[in-house]
Amino acid sequence: MARTHGFGGSPDNGSPDNPVLITAAETSLEDQHRARVRKYLTIMSFRIPALLFAAVAYGIWENPWLSMAIIGVSIPLPWIAVLIANDRPPRRKDEPSRWDGRFDADDSRAIESSRPHVIDG
Repeated sequence: MARTHGFGGSPDNGSPDNPVLITAAETSLEDQHRARVRKYLTIMSFRIPALLFAAVAYGIWENPWLSMAIIGVSIPLPWIAVLIANDRPPRRKDEPSRWDGRFDADDSRAIESSRPHVIDG
């Protein structure tokens, strides 16, 4: 008996190269960690060459301002690398938006204004 592709399926779905997704689970923490480490190392791999390039630029052109500019650009790289690496994984296209429309643009008041009750006594 020949294998069919099912209701509206294509020959590409369910193949070893393109398995059918049957769960809404997130990627594993191991895969997320591996991706974050890869991002961090990619960004940090520009820092040491930048510092070496600053030394070479000073040796070639003897211009301290150019070398300081290169060093100045490389200073925030560790901070940027940590921020980008610790960011959540990007949203998938099929992930629903969580905004439920409770706050309209027309109703900008958070608390209704009323006359204060004063008790004399």
